Amino acid sequence: MTSEPQTSPDDVVIVSGARTPQGRMGGQLATLSAVDLGAAALRGAVERAGIEPDAIDHVMMGHVVQAGCGQNPARQTAVAAGVPLTSPATTINRVCLSGSSAIIEAVRLLRTGEADLVAAGGQESMTNAPHLLPGARVGYRFGDASVVDSLGADGLTDAFSGEAMGVLTERDASAAGIDRDAQDALAARSHRRADHAQRTGLLTEEIVPVHVRSRRGESEVAADEGVRPESTAETLGRLRAAFASEGAITAGNSSPISDGAAALLLTTRAQASRLGLPVLARIAGFAQIAGPDTGLLDKPALAIRLACRRAGVDVARLDVLEVNEAFAAVAIQTARLLDLPDERLNALGGAVALGHPIGASGARIVFSAAMQLRRLHDAAVGTDAGDDTHWAAIGICGGGGQGDALVLSSQ
Repeated sequence: MTSEPQTSPDDVVIVSGARTPQGRMGGQLATLSAVDLGAAALRGAVERAGIEPDAIDHVMMGHVVQAGCGQNPARQTAVAAGVPLTSPATTINRVCLSGSSAIIEAVRLLRTGEADLVAAGGQESMTNAPHLLPGARVGYRFGDASVVDSLGADGLTDAFSGEAMGVLTERDASAAGIDRDAQDALAARSHRRADHAQRTGLLTEEIVPVHVRSRRGESEVAADEGVRPESTAETLGRLRAAFASEGAITAGNSSPISDGAAALLLTTRAQASRLGLPVLARIAGFAQIAGPDTGLLDKPALAIRLACRRAGVDVARLDVLEVNEAFAAVAIQTARLLDLPDERLNALGGAVALGHPIGASGARIVFSAAMQLRRLHDAAVGTDAGDDTHWAAIGICGGGGQGDALVLSSQ
């Protein structure tokens, strides 16, 4: 099925990107809003590209829990990053698919010729999600009133069944035969790989440091907070089940509640050449799928298969596979359904270790995959494999039973 791609001036390419370090709930980024984080990532992407912000025609940012953040958070992010008021900005909410969907919408704008350069990404401060008081506007006549956690209601609970996404995933993982040992083993590997990627500087290449003010002054945050190199399958195995008394999903083999942002710059190959911008990767294809149920488990694999088919590449040709580890079970099921070896899956660690700011994760894994492809391409230059194309895919599941995937190529 796969043939070496022919480049075209109309190819949509990634030319720059940046992400913030990711923080745990109430942790190192707790004093920063989602807009603060998104602006830091977008400024970083622009500075790395060496362009002026006014070159950006449109900003697309994913953001899920928006209550109390003000009108159109993407617009606020764009302006805070120096993008002029004459460039439109759009906030996208498809739950965990928000960041990847922002990139897909950017591709559509570029393919239709509506824009020449688009910034796309995602942002989330789960720490700062407010509590809500439904009914307060019209008043209470008698009885108790309940406070609703907007993070749980709008981000982590299935809107159809009213169940936590972890409950749905627990049930689906059990039906798929994914046991506790397998989930703890993947979680331990995620931490181990993320720790190695931190120590070797591979994650540092993705991150732009952010400055955090506190009563003690200003400090620079430059590393992901959630990585626990001491985590092993044995230590994780001692944790209690989170969603069922005899369940397999725990806080240790699920992604932590997190804060963070990521932003990418996309353009056409012709425009990149005119601006003198290096190409990190080409967007070879994408897919957005839904159903047949509201669960998460199978959705990344279904989306990746369709995206690969549209890109004209066999799944077996994928050199890099980034799957969002909302739960370890999702990544395990994706690798099983695609029949890909473990070493290609989340080589730098995944969301179990790095965190899952729900509006941003889709953009983070696209940027990470692009950076990994660029390193593979650069390593092959001057060798017999120097003209070979390297391939990557990202897959992510989202609340309501949907999935996104993008396929990238190195040329």
